[in-house]
Amino acid sequence: MTGAPASATGGSGATPVRGGKLGTAAVNQASLWNIANLLTMARLVLVPGFVMLLLHNGGYDPAWRSFAWAAFAIAMITDLFDGHLARTYNLVTDFGKIADPIADKAIMGAALICLSYLGDLPWWVTGVILFRELGITVLRFWVIRHGVIPASRGGKMKTLSQGIAVGMYVLALTGPLATLRFWVMAVAVVLTVVTGLDYVRQAVVLRRQGLAAERSAAAQEAVEAAAEAPGSSEGVERVSGAPDRISGTSGARGAAEAER
Repeated sequence: MTGAPASATGGSGATPVRGGKLGTAAVNQASLWNIANLLTMARLVLVPGFVMLLLHNGGYDPAWRSFAWAAFAIAMITDLFDGHLARTYNLVTDFGKIADPIADKAIMGAALICLSYLGDLPWWVTGVILFRELGITVLRFWVIRHGVIPASRGGKMKTLSQGIAVGMYVLALTGPLATLRFWVMAVAVVLTVVTGLDYVRQAVVLRRQGLAAERSAAAQEAVEAAAEAPGSSEGVERVSGAPDRISGTSGARGAAEAER
């Protein structure tokens, strides 16, 4: 015996559920100024600095583009840690839930738009990637009341390939490395499209399941409400007693016919 309540010892006394009071309390206990949120804020601050470094001197100075690459790399690396720290050390906050995906899309979107503006990357590539990312964000809000679609291995590979490809385009590469970055970006675009379509499929399935569950719950509530309504017990007794009277009458008739 530890003397601790069941909720503290992993018992069934209180199981936190998504959206429940315990889950909300746990989220509210985390300070806004925790390390995970500070890393997210740093990524947001890096975005305008990254843009200025990349576009400095017309955007074609190798030295300044190297500085821009360093800022981009820092943003990508911190993205690997802030979410992990928040989940591991219970530092999840409402601010982090909103700011983290915004920071991710802000640095990637800024890099893609700047590269297309400089003529280094076709605009259609930027359009495909941004359309996918913004579309997935809309889908998340569309199905959020039904559940959360977990990150897939393909989605993680997409994020990694995008980061590597965009980072290579930020650098002033020439020769074989310039050819290599083209193929890395091609892989990133393919993964972007494939994982986006898969996410749409999962979102549609999740929404259908959620709506079916809601209809089932509503029907169950209607049945329970009808059972608890005044006079419902007498109706139940009349209905439940009817088969006995019918069977008794049938039995009497059968016995009379057997005697004849």
